[in-house]
Order: sequence, then structure tokens, then C-alpha cells
Amino acid sequence: MDTMTFTPGSSASRRRGTPTGSEGAVAAPVRSRGRRWWRGPDDDPRWARPALLALLLATAAFYVTNLTASGYANSFYSAAVQAGGDSWKAFFYGSSDAASSITVDKPPASLWLMALSVRVLGLSSFAILLPQVLMGVGTVAVVYASVKRYASAAAGLVAGAVMALTPVAVLMFRFNNPDALLTFLMALGAWATMRSIEKGSVRWMVLVGAFIGLGFLTKTLQVLLVVPFFGIAYLVAARTSLPRRVIGALAGVAAMVLSAGWWVAVVELVPASARPYIGGSQTNSFLELTFGYNGLGRINGNESGSVGGGGGGGGWGQTGLFRMFSSSVGGQISWLIPSALILLVVGLVLRGRAPRSDLRRAAYLVWGGWLVVTMLTFSFMAGIFHEYYTVALAPAIAALVGLGGWEAWQRRDRSVGSVTLAAATAAAATWSFILLSRTTAFGPLRIGVLAVGMAAALLLLALRWMHRRAVPLVLAGALAAGLAGPAAYSIDTVQQAHTGSIVTAGPSTGGMGGPGGGGGGRPPGGTGGAPGGTTQAGPAGGMGGLLNASTASSTVVQALRSDASTYTWVAAAIGSQNAAGLQLGSQLPVMAIGGFNGSDPSPTLAQFKQYVAEGKIHYFLAGGGMGGGMGGSGTGSQISSWVQQNFTSVTIGGQTFYDLTQPSSGS
Repeated sequence: MDTMTFTPGSSASRRRGTPTGSEGAVAAPVRSRGRRWWRGPDDDPRWARPALLALLLATAAFYVTNLTASGYANSFYSAAVQAGGDSWKAFFYGSSDAASSITVDKPPASLWLMALSVRVLGLSSFAILLPQVLMGVGTVAVVYASVKRYASAAAGLVAGAVMALTPVAVLMFRFNNPDALLTFLMALGAWATMRSIEKGSVRWMVLVGAFIGLGFLTKTLQVLLVVPFFGIAYLVAARTSLPRRVIGALAGVAAMVLSAGWWVAVVELVPASARPYIGGSQTNSFLELTFGYNGLGRINGNESGSVGGGGGGGGWGQTGLFRMFSSSVGGQISWLIPSALILLVVGLVLRGRAPRSDLRRAAYLVWGGWLVVTMLTFSFMAGIFHEYYTVALAPAIAALVGLGGWEAWQRRDRSVGSVTLAAATAAAATWSFILLSRTTAFGPLRIGVLAVGMAAALLLLALRWMHRRAVPLVLAGALAAGLAGPAAYSIDTVQQAHTGSIVTAGPSTGGMGGPGGGGGGRPPGGTGGAPGGTTQAGPAGGMGGLLNASTASSTVVQALRSDASTYTWVAAAIGSQNAAGLQLGSQLPVMAIGGFNGSDPSPTLAQFKQYVAEGKIHYFLAGGGMGGGMGGSGTGSQISSWVQQNFTSVTIGGQTFYDLTQPSSGS
């Protein structure tokens, strides 16, 4: 066979297929500009751009459906968004309240986007969750573009569809946790890494570093899991000299440090008295939060102030190589992991003898390294682990399915191609059957998935002898078998409200989901607390207000708003979720004593006494918060005891408060 160089996705490459072994490398894509934007480049099939637009519009419509049913979703973050919408200081630091007493236990990048939306649209469930939906659509577009450029438009559409229908992605791109922005930024980092490899460009590596740095300002160290293979792929495959590759890698690291470090430097250099307390830390230090509670503590389980964790997974589920396939995690993300791993291994083998700068092998390194490193970390981390973390795997799985499927398809007239396609299809159908068997929610769907998938797998082995008109039907069957299960879980996810700190996609499968968790189904503690949601019963959410906020009654809101301008905080409550319920109801600052679970030493008893003496706090909400967990501070309990001993209790809307302007007799 003659050596061929071709443009991925071009008409020539579609006619001839990819040369195998060392017989050619993927050349840099060349894009002409002969068509209007809705038709795409001239070398694209005529259906490619309309199909992409249809995919993105369908994704947006699907993600927006029933969006506001979740109300304020995770009130812990929604309260910080409300605060950032009222105060630029709270906006900058990611404070839980507009008076900036304490921050959330993450850096604020994801809060910035939601707070800007609230400043434009006003405080509502829709304004808070809309940016998440847009990031979901953006992630689908980035995965499509990344796969299409180095494979084909068809492969890009498959990857985009896999991304859009991954259940945990459907959940998190309709929820207000930081994971949505983190996933989007990591996908952008992978896309920019491939462009830097293709062009041998230092400037593109700077952009990679900027995306990773912003990811750090979203969820600290988790973003670094993708960095090793981004760097390895660039150093190995970039189309430039070795010295320039080293310079590019160093430039990327420098850009990462600068794009994240400016905010960290401000927080660390500003006097503690002039900024909010850093929530989640025991020493009021963002560096401690980064490398402790949100860093090594997640790996070894030694998280000061945590409410669970410990060796072997503790309250966060059993660790081990197959954690991603467990009853609580499997339905969230693992549907196509076996297929993606098969396609990754075969793809690397098939590209093994390609030139150093082979772009498709570089893509396998980028996306495959992302998948393997992140999956192993999640599988063995002993600290806090929630099922929704696995959304970080979705872009890598989707890209590998698209890239590896196209690699095998181009060799469909040879055994290696047809066997690979058949094996990936059979793995997807079999594992989907097992996952669907863990719930009774979808009736006989599992039987249909297994039957169609196995039939498609057998027919894929006979592609070379099949009439060409039958081939699309076989491919449709293979895709249906792989996507039907995730689609069913995703539809179920869209139909349900999700609120609180621990949420999962799809129906219940009996998993634990961590302390107080809701396992594989609905979160504990009700379904609401905001416009568009339903009112949660009781004065506080799960575990005494630790995992979810309550909805403040109209009577409570009226009391908090009475003479509100007189106070810095209209109330104080132990634990961020308890404070969030009051704050979102009144839209006025409420002090979250002790941060998320009441275990942070903020404020100290002496500081709280001073605030009360100065008339800065009106009410104190009785109960709530855990405090003192895993070596955390017991300040919240000290404050609660002091308040009960010295102030008069009042019942407002069925809840017990202490009026801090009314000392009890004899105090």
C-alpha cells in the first residue's frame, strides 16, 4: 500500500480510510471558508453542520426541561450566589452571605457565573441554573469539535451524543455545584492541548494553562488530575523541536500558576480582618483548605472537620478498582466505560508504529490519560466522595468512544476493525443490561438492549459480506444498545427535582451515597426550598440541616425583615444549610456559624459575643450543624450554649429562635 497523508474528516479520508501501522500519520486538518456558518467548512459533509446544530439545540432543550423543579438546588451554593448578587466583596471571595462572614469551602469561579446571571435576571432558580445548562451545551460542542477534527463529523456526533446523555452529566449541568464549570474547563483544556500539539504552539499551551488555572479556581486540586497526560502528550507529539516542546510545557505551567495564583495571592495577603473567614479550613487559610480538606484529605480520608471518610472509604463507600461500577456509582457514569477502555487499548495498538507527531495517538493519550488517572483516583480515594464527582469522566469517555469507534470503523474490512466494533458493542449492551437490572424502573428495556446489542455485535463481525444498505441499520442498532440505558436514566433524571448536598442521577439502586446520602436515587430531606420547588417539611434538611436547607415560612421571613437595616446579619445559624434557608427566604445576610457543617472556628465565641454586644445580629436559630467532626472546632456548640443561657427563646413559624436583643432575666 502506498503511504498516504490525509485530512481527518475530509472527503478523501472518508473514501480511503486511515492508513494503518506506520503507513501514515494524521495530518493537520485544513479548513476552508467557502460556506456560510450554518453549513460549515467546504470539506465537511453537507449534513454535518445542521446535524451539530440539531444536537446542540436538542441538548439545550433537554437540559432546560423541568429545570426549575429543583428550586435552589444546593442551597449552600445558592446562598453564596445570592450574596454575590448583592455584594461585590462577597462576589469576589465567594462568601456565604453579603456581609462576608465566611466563604464556601471552594474557590468562587463557578459562583461568579451564577452571580452575574442573578445580577442580570434577578434571583430565581432559573437564573442560578441557566449558566450550568449553557456550560453543558458548551461541553457537548467542545467534545464534538475535538473528536471531529481528528476523526470525522460522524465520530464527533457520536461523542457529542454520548456526552449529552451521560446521566451524571444531565444531573450536574442542571445543578449548581462547581462540577459543571470544572468539567467544561477540563474539556476546553483537552481541546486546546490537541491544538497546541497540532500546531507545535507555545501560545496554545498558554491557553491550556489558563483553562487549568480557572479550573483550579473552580474546584482546586481536582483539575490537576488531567494535567499529567496533557503534558505528556504535548512533550511526546507536538509538531516542533524538543527545546520548543519543553518551553511550551513550561509556559503552560506558568500560565496555570498565574491564572489561578492571582486570586490566591489576594486572599492570602489581605489581612484576615478585612476579608471573610475561609470556609472549610481550621486556620483561616486558603492554602490549608486546598492541600488539606480539599486536597490530600480527600485521598487519605484525614479531613479535619469532615463528617465521614476514613480508611477504606469509611462512610463514603468501599474503595477499590471496581468502585465506578458499584451499585451507587455505576448508573451515573459507567455505561460506556468498558467500551471506551476497549477502544482506547485497540486505538493505541493500531497507532503504535505511527510517527511521533501522530495526532490521533496524541488524542488517545490526552483523553485516555484523563480517563484512567481520574478513574483510578476516584476509585481509591478514602476521603469524601460523592457519586456526582464522576461527571469529570464524561468528556473523556465520550471522546474515546467517538475516536476509537471511528478508528475501528475505518478498518471494518479487516478482522481487527470488525472484532473491535463487535466487542465494544457487546460490552456496552452487556453492562447496560446489568445496570438496568439493578432497578425496576424501566421494565423490559434491559432485555431489548441486550438482544439488540448482541445482534448488532454479531452482524458487525460480518460487515465485509453485508449489503451496504443494511450497514446503517446495524450501526443504528449498536448505537441504540449503547445509548438506550443512559438515555432512560437521563430522562428519569430530568423528570425529578434534585436538592441538597448529595444528589444522584436516575432511579434508586440502593447505594449509600455517603453519610445521609440518597444512594442511587433521590436525595434525602425533601425536594425544595425555592421558587419552582416544593416546600420541605420540618425546620431543617437531612442530618439536622447538614445536607439540605429548609424553606423559611412567611412568618419567619417577616420577622427577619423587621428592622433589618439595623443589623449586619438578621440571623445566625450553625451550619451553612441552616443559614442558607433563612437567607434565601429573606434575601438578607445570615451568618453561617462554623461553615458547612458547623466545624470551622468562625466566629470564635469571643467574636460572636462582640457582634451581639454591638447589636449586629438579631436572631439565633436553635439547633442544626454537627461541629467538632474529625478534629474540627467545637465553637458552634460553645456559641449555642452561651446563647441558650443568656437570651430569650421565641417561637416563630414553628421554629425556635433566640432574640439576641432580649437577654434573659438574670443574665
